[in-house]
Amino acid sequence: MTGQILVTLAPERERVRMLVTSEGKDMLKAVLGPLRSAHPRAAATLLEGLALWHEQPLSVVLCADDSVDSCALDLYETLGFGRRALHYEVGIAYRRRRGAHRDPRLSQFGDFRDLRKIGLGEVLR
Repeated sequence: MTGQILVTLAPERERVRMLVTSEGKDMLKAVLGPLRSAHPRAAATLLEGLALWHEQPLSVVLCADDSVDSCALDLYETLGFGRRALHYEVGIAYRRRRGAHRDPRLSQFGDFRDLRKIGLGEVLR
């Protein structure tokens, strides 16, 4: 059995990228088709299959932004929190789109660089 397995899913308009790592090493990289052509249970079934293959539950990070309907993966609970299932637990990481405008009024609240540096693996802790 390997160490904790982290699955990062990044839905985009024309594809879904998936990176599976364990102990800092890549185990699997995949580029899947767009969400609009996927079965509603495709993501859950894929994650369940990976967990069964490796005989351990997965930690999953869903990278979400406002450009793609990430809820189509059906990995959210009703209130927008990541789903917790027998074979996996999902955390949500909000991604800023490149070139997104930063509101200058927010600079008055100080420096948040340390929060931006938190890795995706920290989402689930």
